Amino acid sequence: MSEHVKVSNSLVDTSSGGAFQRKSSSFRNTITADGSNGFKAEPNRYHLYVSLACPWAHRTMLFRKLKGLEDVIGLSVVHYYMGEYGWSFKKEHKGDVDDATTGDSVHNFDFLRQVYMKSDPDYNGRITVPVLWDKHKNVIVNNESSEIIRILNKEFNAFAKNPSLDLCPEELRADIDKMNEYVYPNINNGVYRCGFATSQQAYEEAFRDLFTALDKIEDVLSKSRFLTGDKFTEADVRLFTTLIRFDVVYVGHFKCNKKQIRQYPAIYNYLKELYQHPSIKPTVNFKHIKNHYYMSHPSINPTGVVPVGPDPSDLDSPHNRSSFGGVSEFA
Repeated sequence: MSEHVKVSNSLVDTSSGGAFQRKSSSFRNTITADGSNGFKAEPNRYHLYVSLACPWAHRTMLFRKLKGLEDVIGLSVVHYYMGEYGWSFKKEHKGDVDDATTGDSVHNFDFLRQVYMKSDPDYNGRITVPVLWDKHKNVIVNNESSEIIRILNKEFNAFAKNPSLDLCPEELRADIDKMNEYVYPNINNGVYRCGFATSQQAYEEAFRDLFTALDKIEDVLSKSRFLTGDKFTEADVRLFTTLIRFDVVYVGHFKCNKKQIRQYPAIYNYLKELYQHPSIKPTVNFKHIKNHYYMSHPSINPTGVVPVGPDPSDLDSPHNRSSFGGVSEFA
């Protein structure tokens, strides 16, 4: 692929009223343990392409880590800067050599768009992460994070180090789905609705929805350890990847500035408990998070200047979540 081919990566897709509208993912196949649909769960067959900055990709990294699939499914990390040629595997940007950027260990491509074009030469949609790639068929299986995490939760148990960990148990499925259906439009996507709104009315509507939802979640977490009770589930993973970015990026960059997460006692202690988990903290890279958002969205931050603060080190301070009774399956 020529480096001179510009790609469509902009998240900005607004209606006539200036409201942000996220496009649906394009690749929606699944993987099963028995391979009945043509994609069989096997070790060393599949590969994840992710960005450490992206909350949607972060979900998949967490499932891969928590389930113990690091030796089963490969991982490639793009650079934090997404420029006019899209997500890049190049380690260097303006003199900064980034050690967390891995390069493409499957194809040795320079840009993620090349992965999409290898799967479908006629593809002309947006180039997004995460991407779940099949090395046998040389195609993208799926690029929808909500579906990838359910694949990782169940279909690779025969090869997982933690096969008994079920982050979406059948008995909680309805509660998890209900929580996801509330959190996604109002919080996960709500911060983007604020940040990419192009009218005052659309921004204020998204802003109200976001902080109404955070107030509700504060109430939920003041009464239970996790979103659906005393078990850590998929719903918590999906909320965590937005919360961990909130104070360092969304408050300023996306104008979500009514309150910081640290001003919600229950949510903040919940966030600290999750962040301090030994399988979760290593997946958080604040350099990638801050640099990506502030450097890659010129319509919002044309100077590309990245703020020094805030300092996230307080996330390592003690939390109070163990005060909840019962046995936590998260601990």
